[in-house]
Amino acid sequence: MNWLRLHALALADAFRHLARTPGSFMLNVVVVSIALALPIAGLTALENVRPVSEQLAVEPEISIFMTMEMPRDRSTALGLQIRNLVLESGNKGKLEFVPREKALSSLQDKSGLADAITALGENPLPDGYVLKLSGMQDVSDATRIEGLAAKLKALPGVEYVQIDSAWVKRLAALMHVLRLALLFLALTLGVVVVAVVFNTIRLQVMTQREEITVCRLFGATNAFICRPFYYTGALLGLAAGAVALGAVALALQPFNTALADFARLYASEFRLSPLGLPASVAFLASSSCLGLAGAMLSVKRHLARLS
Repeated sequence: MNWLRLHALALADAFRHLARTPGSFMLNVVVVSIALALPIAGLTALENVRPVSEQLAVEPEISIFMTMEMPRDRSTALGLQIRNLVLESGNKGKLEFVPREKALSSLQDKSGLADAITALGENPLPDGYVLKLSGMQDVSDATRIEGLAAKLKALPGVEYVQIDSAWVKRLAALMHVLRLALLFLALTLGVVVVAVVFNTIRLQVMTQREEITVCRLFGATNAFICRPFYYTGALLGLAAGAVALGAVALALQPFNTALADFARLYASEFRLSPLGLPASVAFLASSSCLGLAGAMLSVKRHLARLS
């Protein structure tokens, strides 16, 4: 109980000091929140893009093209071998045989090149298969089909195998780079936050130098003297984190208005959403810890000079 009472007194003392200089405290909160807003904005964007990138790789397709000389009966018989390879690789999927006539008709309907294709005089397309894989949970699972594609290419009569997961892997690599860039930005701005809190607490220690001296004369320990400054730094970080979260949430509104028109062009309703409660709580805890770290470094250094 005595430990709790001491911390309650230190917290109350921190609030009293903040109430004496509210303008200075708010300016420091604004400065720190600007530094915190950049990584929280990047994290918000990544968290909104991540589900979309995962959904893109749910059912990757493999297109298998036969040689032009491959007879129709041999092309259709190859389907059994393809199904066996899919089962052996541990994948599940739907296999569809696409005759060259159907492929040509589909190309004419979709591309608008009917006259140009007719001028060729013959069908330039081979028989083929379309394999739609299922059971993929995220982007990283798309790499599993590369081994299957290599086995399919080795089948007799297969001329070319095309997989649509290459661009998904590139997207995953891009997301990884963005995460590393965000981590570097967060670490850099975290140092900025610690430096701002360090300087703020330093000035507060200097202004309360006489008060600290009197407390020591009455037998106050360093822990008793340091606690209010620690709470001040933590409160500064917490308030700045809350302001940063609010600023980013407000900034999403005009972005969503602009994104709505763009998303409609692709028949999508994509919009940016603020961070969820667990991520917001973790961010506020991190900003409080940064403020506490800056206060601890500042108080220990400057109290030693006052000794």
